[in-house]
Amino acid sequence: MKLLLVEDNIQLNNAIATILKRNSYIVDKALDGEEALYFLKEYKYDVVILDIMLPKINGLEVLKEARKSGIETPIIMLTAKSTIEDKITGLDLGADDYLPKPFEMGELLARIRALGRRKTQEYKVEKELSFGDIKIDSNNSAIRCGDKKADLSKKEMDIFLLLINGNGKVVSQDIIVRDAWDSESYSTSENVWVYISYLRKKLESVGSKTKIKSIRYLGYYLEYKQ
Repeated sequence: MKLLLVEDNIQLNNAIATILKRNSYIVDKALDGEEALYFLKEYKYDVVILDIMLPKINGLEVLKEARKSGIETPIIMLTAKSTIEDKITGLDLGADDYLPKPFEMGELLARIRALGRRKTQEYKVEKELSFGDIKIDSNNSAIRCGDKKADLSKKEMDIFLLLINGNGKVVSQDIIVRDAWDSESYSTSENVWVYISYLRKKLESVGSKTKIKSIRYLGYYLEYKQ
C-alpha cells in the first residue's frame, strides 16, 4: 500500500514514516498543506494520514479541497485537538477516520489496515473492467480472454488499468509514469516501454485480439479489431 503522511513536525514525520516503511508501506511525506495538495493531485494513494494543524493551508482545508476535487482516497485526520466539535467538522468534510494525538503506532497501523481492507472490498464490488475481448480480474491481478488467463505484476496491472480507463484514447507516457510509479521512483520512457512489451506478450499469450498501440512521443492506447 502507498501512503501519504502529512505532518509539519519534521521529527515526528520522520519517526512515523520510518515505522510505516518498516511495516512494508510506501510512504510519501509532506510538511505543509500546499505540499499535501500537490501530492494528492499528482499521485494516487491508498490512505492519507493528515494532520489538522499545518502551515500554509490547514488540514481541514486540505481535506475540503481534496473532496471538492473528487479525490476519494481514505483520509485519517491527526490532531492534538480532541473535542467533539473538531471531530464532527472533520467527518462532515469527508474524513474517514480521526485519531487524536498522542497516539500509539499500533492503533494507527490498525486503522490503516482497516481502511485498506474497506477500499479493497469496494474495489472488488465496483471495478469490473473490460476492453474488447479482455476482462480484468483485479482481485487476482490477472487478465482473461475466454478461458485463458495471464497473471500480471502490480506494475503491469497499474499500467493496464490506465490504458483500460483511457477507453481507446491515447494515454501519455507522463501520465503512466505519474500514476504507475510512486513519486520517489526513478522512471524513464524506456521503463514504460519495457512494461508495455511485457503486457503485449501477455495479451498474445491469452490469444487476445486487443492490441497496445503507440504513437511516437505521445503515448499508448488500446485497439480491438475482431
